[in-house]
Amino acid sequence: MQPESIEFGFLSIFSLITFFIFLIFSKYSHRFKDGILLDKDFYKPQSFHKEPVSCVGGIASLVSLIIFLGIYNFLFSEFLYEYFFITLCLFFIGFLDDIKVRISPNLRLGLMIMSLIFFIAILSLQIKNIDLMFLNFLLKNKIFSIFFTLMCFLFIINGSNLIDGFNGLLGINLLIINSVLLLINLNSSNFEFSILLIAQIIILISFLLFNFPTAKMFFGDSGSYLFGALTSLNIINTNNLNSDKSSFFFCILLFYLFFEVFFSFLRKVYQNKSPVLPDDKHLHMLSYQKINQIFGKEKSNYINSIVINLVYSALVLPCIYFSDNDIVCKYWFFSLLLIYIIIYNRLYHLTKN
Repeated sequence: MQPESIEFGFLSIFSLITFFIFLIFSKYSHRFKDGILLDKDFYKPQSFHKEPVSCVGGIASLVSLIIFLGIYNFLFSEFLYEYFFITLCLFFIGFLDDIKVRISPNLRLGLMIMSLIFFIAILSLQIKNIDLMFLNFLLKNKIFSIFFTLMCFLFIINGSNLIDGFNGLLGINLLIINSVLLLINLNSSNFEFSILLIAQIIILISFLLFNFPTAKMFFGDSGSYLFGALTSLNIINTNNLNSDKSSFFFCILLFYLFFEVFFSFLRKVYQNKSPVLPDDKHLHMLSYQKINQIFGKEKSNYINSIVINLVYSALVLPCIYFSDNDIVCKYWFFSLLLIYIIIYNRLYHLTKN
């Protein structure tokens, strides 16, 4: 039997297993003790559901990922330590909030930073091929390299958690990002890594079947942290494996996650608010308020996710054709920065009036 047939068969079986894992968790999650995994907090700034919804998307994703990593190790005799340990650790940090263990946002951020520094150092994770000469020079210093890699993880993980408020918003965005990464790695013949990306895409699609357009489950903090960590690793590895691609292209791919975190931080500091506390002034919430005026509450939740991801795709995907052109990608990235500011400013004033 050809290796390609074995891999195709494995992914087909994995798709079925993953679907049934999500189906089982969706069907029986309410039976957990005292509804501990049900999101019943309808009054949070980022809460847009009227009935309790289970936060088991993260658990189902983790179980599916562990099964995949075990079979991957069997097929390729390679255990992906960074994917196992980092995602597992970040999952449990988020899971504390899902099971109502109240820890302060500052403590949670501290746990995240300490865990990531430990694993980045131990596993020697490093970002290469940065298209800025002074950064490449600084990255030769191990301490700066760890710090820079840490910041990339923090932006992507917290960006994922930040936009995980509407049905399908995070899931669809991550699906687009990882599909582009898959395309790049298939074109570069990085087949083993491509199988890892396909597995994550299968998990995301399985989740979206139960989250979009109507939410039967949420990712929870555990799921958004887990997939934020996975996407961080995917971006770093794709950048390192494809030196012909501009590193600014990967910044473009992540611009929505990056800018939401960055501008949220600046806005809250300017308003003398804690940067780690949630509010209702993020771009996806402002767009929801405007869409809500047109479609009403019932439809606006998932329509908002569609609109944001369509705009994101229109702004980002054409750049695939210039992904190896550093100059074009640099101008494209800074143009997106300007476009984001204009859109946010316009939405802010429209919803303020």
